[in-house]
Amino acid sequence: MASGEKITPLTLYHQLRTAYGPQPDWWPGENAFEIAIGAILTQNTRWQNAAKALANLKQAGLTDSSALLNTPPTLLAAHLKPAGYYNIKTQRLLHLCRYLETRGGITALQALPLTTARTGLLSVNGIGPETADDILLYALNQPVFIIDLYTRRLLARYGLANGDEPYDQLRIYMEQHLPAQTALYQEYHALIVHHAQHSCKKQPHCSQCALQAHCVQQI
Repeated sequence: MASGEKITPLTLYHQLRTAYGPQPDWWPGENAFEIAIGAILTQNTRWQNAAKALANLKQAGLTDSSALLNTPPTLLAAHLKPAGYYNIKTQRLLHLCRYLETRGGITALQALPLTTARTGLLSVNGIGPETADDILLYALNQPVFIIDLYTRRLLARYGLANGDEPYDQLRIYMEQHLPAQTALYQEYHALIVHHAQHSCKKQPHCSQCALQAHCVQQI
């Protein structure tokens, strides 16, 4: 990329991948259901905490919607404590399980068109656009781009957005400028998270940033 040339979403992806390498199997979970519930557990916390709560559920044999729905909420909340906000997440997890039961399970959801599946997930109490898209992209393997705080920060710092646009505006913008490839979207999101945690923090470490030359908000 020539000096002074405006970066694009696709060139940003390639530069991140060059800097950090491939990010295979980034989202933890042994199956689609575990990945889906992990999307709720990771709300407002780091993945390490969500992973501990998920491990608690697996150790207790609570790895399907029926088992979770038949567990007393107080006991379920105890398993979710490592993820924080455990009472709220217990209710959200149960809302998701009830929805999946009405739809015939996670496998049936995988067979739906993307827009239908997304609309259904957004109807579940406690599931907003980011969580819905986490489930769509990683559990259902649908090509939808996730917009989180890290993505907003990155797009703003590289002059691709203001960063405070409505969620779907940024999502559609990224999808319009990238090939509709699930694997690319999965890896791109993983690279953004890695970059944000490595150098592009709230208070950035610009001196160690691999993409420093193209940042418009260097400190």
